[in-house]
Amino acid sequence: MRLPVAATLRGRLVRRYQRFFADVRTEAGELVTVHCANPGSMLGLLREGAAVRCSRAANTARKLPHTLEMIRSGPTWVGVHTHLANAFAARVLAQGAFAPLAGYASLRPEVDSGEGSRLDFRLDGRRGDPRPAFVEVKSVTLADRGRARFPDSVTERGRRHAERLAALRREGARAVLLFVVQRADCESVEPAEDIDPAYAAALRAAAAQGVEVLALRARVTPTAIRYERPLPVVL
Repeated sequence: MRLPVAATLRGRLVRRYQRFFADVRTEAGELVTVHCANPGSMLGLLREGAAVRCSRAANTARKLPHTLEMIRSGPTWVGVHTHLANAFAARVLAQGAFAPLAGYASLRPEVDSGEGSRLDFRLDGRRGDPRPAFVEVKSVTLADRGRARFPDSVTERGRRHAERLAALRREGARAVLLFVVQRADCESVEPAEDIDPAYAAALRAAAAQGVEVLALRARVTPTAIRYERPLPVVL
């Protein structure tokens, strides 16, 4: 999937603060404040001086014209724009490129799953399987020695999603938690129990009730996100 706007601004990270702001020193030496579309801690990525790439919004009236898209971690670009993980997942699912979720005739985003909860996607119309499939996507940027880890900070919202997926599975639907690993240096995914033990417990409980916990790896470049392959999830 090509990025909606290419990450053409090159620079070095100065700092990230107040969750949604980062200061970047451009190659030309200018200090610019950019939007950081990532509510997590971005643990392991916020090294001062790390290479970054930013995009520039087409909307000239936007207060912060640039968005932080990726940070270099060793030899690997890590995609930190959380919302792009959903757009990327939608493209992969719509094309039937991810085998565990292939074969559905329709895909609807941002669906009401009941009890005041919204999930990322609902898939319908799979031949031989009348069940709807509810899919919640989680963007993963944290890694440790080739293992992708989620979350990178405590996520009560994530825990509620796991519990809602378990409830949908009990009601007879297919329920899927899909980790999108936005870095190409990982070989598996695991819950970060040391960071959020309540989330890890909720995820394992959901899996025990039939929620499918799946993962795929993406390679991020300044112009595109490319699907590489599924990853095993170790619970």
